[in-house]
Amino acid sequence: MAEASRWHLGGTPKHKLRYREDVEIRTTLQELLLYSIFLINLCILTFGMVNPHMYYLNKVMSSLFLDTSVAGEERTNFKSIRSITDFWKFMEGPLLDGLYWDSWYNNENLYDLKNSSRIYYENILLGLPRVRQLKVRNGTCKVHSFFRSLMDECYDKYTSKNEDTADFGLKQHTEWKYSSPRTNSPWHWGFVGVYQNGGYIFTLSKSKSETLNKFINLRMNSWITRGTRVIFIDFSVYNANVNLFCIIRLVAEFPATGGILTSWQFYSVKLLRYVSFYDYFIASCEIIFCIFIIVFTIQEIKKLKEFKFAYFKSIWNWLELLLLVLCFSTVFFSLYSNMQIYRMIGRLLRNTEKYSDFYFLAYWHIYYNNIIAITIFFAWIKIFKFISFNKTMSQLSSTLSRCIKDIIGFAIMFFIIFFAYAQLGFLVFGSQVDDFSTFQNAIFTQFRIVLGDFNFAGIQQANRILGPIYFITFIFFVFFVLLNMFLAIINDTYSEVKADYSIGRRPDFQLGKMIKKSYNNALEKLKLKKPETDEDKKRMENKDLAEKARREGFDEKEIQSAEQMKKWKERLEKKYYSTEIQDDYQTVTQQEFRDLFLYAVELEKELHYVSLKLNRVMRKVSALQY
Repeated sequence: MAEASRWHLGGTPKHKLRYREDVEIRTTLQELLLYSIFLINLCILTFGMVNPHMYYLNKVMSSLFLDTSVAGEERTNFKSIRSITDFWKFMEGPLLDGLYWDSWYNNENLYDLKNSSRIYYENILLGLPRVRQLKVRNGTCKVHSFFRSLMDECYDKYTSKNEDTADFGLKQHTEWKYSSPRTNSPWHWGFVGVYQNGGYIFTLSKSKSETLNKFINLRMNSWITRGTRVIFIDFSVYNANVNLFCIIRLVAEFPATGGILTSWQFYSVKLLRYVSFYDYFIASCEIIFCIFIIVFTIQEIKKLKEFKFAYFKSIWNWLELLLLVLCFSTVFFSLYSNMQIYRMIGRLLRNTEKYSDFYFLAYWHIYYNNIIAITIFFAWIKIFKFISFNKTMSQLSSTLSRCIKDIIGFAIMFFIIFFAYAQLGFLVFGSQVDDFSTFQNAIFTQFRIVLGDFNFAGIQQANRILGPIYFITFIFFVFFVLLNMFLAIINDTYSEVKADYSIGRRPDFQLGKMIKKSYNNALEKLKLKKPETDEDKKRMENKDLAEKARREGFDEKEIQSAEQMKKWKERLEKKYYSTEIQDDYQTVTQQEFRDLFLYAVELEKELHYVSLKLNRVMRKVSALQY
């Protein structure tokens, strides 16, 4: 009997099991603390990259070049350009006035301009602005035979195959001659096309009057033709007060349908990253970030060697791998962008008589910001790996893991109906309502309808019969039926998880207990709290259990019976699971046998009581069915 009492669960001593659990909990706690330091460092690193002045610099520049109206025509600005005439008015008016700031507001020269413009007196114009256009050839599309007597020219939408590379017009300067694109230049994704670099290019002059004459000459000689598909206006400014570059691109697209579509890009970036003491502190955080990546990579390699193919069965291991890939991508983009900046920025600043192409540098810097933003997102998601120390968060994760199959089945049904309505809306309203102009727009518009943001008047005006039918049926099936089904799945699963937790079928929150224990030990060492004896701990634990039992509806008799059984159980465990037993055989005394018998009798009573309750519940369920 002593031999049997010394071994537990397949021949493993209980004290060894407890030791293994303690080691696992301590390892998890150490991993949590290490990851918390990594996350704090990553947060400091990401917030150090963002400057509140970026938004204000973008706002100031966009207000100057987008909202400034043509003199005498308050409604004509860059946003409202719809014709070639409006475009030339903008070029010769608000664009020139915004680029050339030659003197203070009272015509007094307060700055040594050094042959450069200072926009709003604080932002230095770097190099010369550049204007370029891309064209398509005549004959890139076919005119129907019915209309060939009326029109024999046809200009298709822009593609690299349709691009016109022949000289045209005066054929004297670069604006009339095609320039080949550079291989490392990023393409531009516009409203109606994707445009490559190169084209018909000219740079503006440092003199406002010379630039105005240039614009007039281009306008008079029809620089913009029927084949023109897009015009880019690129320039960059630098503000030394906040150490920020603002790279600006104004885009005017000329679709094959006629008219003009305008868009813009304002990128405020910190290309010179290490200037102040705070910048060097951020640099130290970057070094610590790299060290963490190496440590985490070594840990994952060890896990992979230990578990082999079983390593890939855990979703958290996949998240670890994804996070490592993102971290390495972040380091790559950071190194590449920094190398390009230090390689090109000196040359760009020296050539003040040419266009300084900072757009390429801003492009890679924006990619770096996007990658690190995604990295910090998944870094926060990984926190859910350590939620076992909290009951509420554990219930949340258990609920999601249990109902994932039901949610997948529901999602299939939901998106079948959702995409059916999206295609219906695109086909019926696509030619008249902007929100349904493309299939992608229709999908996002329906998500907005679910959230309460919709344009019912536009739908109704597009089709007075199908419009209201589409809207009412979509709201009924998607909003009232499907979304409530989704909530019912979550609610029922959460009720099941909560019921399981209430009857004891729940994980043991040992990590939370260890955190609480470490916190209490620290308070005791600092003499901020009196040390607790074993009797105090047992008394508090029994008190908590009794209070919980009262909240769950147990009467005092049942609570006292449970406390008595717990005392017997602790006495028996102390006797038969003690590690101090060394003999191979030990007799059982009469008192010990009596305690065992009483313990078995109480267990029989409890099982009988539970059986009665189950029979009562089954009778109620049967009565409800009939």
